[in-house]
Amino acid sequence: MPKNRLKKRSPVSRAGAIEVAVALADRAGIEALTMRSLAKELGVEAMSLYHHFPNKSFILDGMVDVVFAQIEVPEPGRTDWKTAMRRRAHSARAALNRHPWAIGLMESRAAPGEATLRHHDAVLGCLRAGGFSLALTGHAYSLIDSYLYGFALQEQSLPFDTHSSADTEAVAAEIFAKLPQGAYPHLAEFTLRHVLKPGYSYAKEFEVGLELLLDGLQRALEREAGSSRAT
Repeated sequence: MPKNRLKKRSPVSRAGAIEVAVALADRAGIEALTMRSLAKELGVEAMSLYHHFPNKSFILDGMVDVVFAQIEVPEPGRTDWKTAMRRRAHSARAALNRHPWAIGLMESRAAPGEATLRHHDAVLGCLRAGGFSLALTGHAYSLIDSYLYGFALQEQSLPFDTHSSADTEAVAAEIFAKLPQGAYPHLAEFTLRHVLKPGYSYAKEFEVGLELLLDGLQRALEREAGSSRAT
């Protein structure tokens, strides 16, 4: 057998291609993902991908489904709605930190996959089992996800490592060095007396905000139950 003969490539599978696409987006960003770049990562011709995916949109559907599959979903009867939503939110934030490109895509798919549909159905079922009306279920789901995706986006957009106090201090010092003395006193007070205190981490704000949100939903649920009893 000639030494320069190419080793036979393994056939490309749909699941394998999506796995590589996720890794590519994690490493280089979603903008780097094209049919051509994915084919190159797989070591095949771009045309071979069209046997599995009519276009890039179908790849994105699969990638989003992979991320949803990594998020913990409530199990009926396993725990109360508040604990379930708290655990689901923390799990979702962790998944979005692993896959930053996914934030703007998670709710954008017109052809959601099985894991995506299962996730949404489980969350809705948990809220309904917790006593939420259909309307309040809709309000709760929208509110939780708006907070979740919004915080994840802001956390990833900040110009410092949210877990590093040294990095936060360095960025703050650079910003204030460019400002006139005494300008923006409230911002200075907040930064110096709160943000730069030992132990502060912006990442901890997520849990504080989540608890405030869940407490508010609890009160809304109690008001709704009281109104139902009254009528």
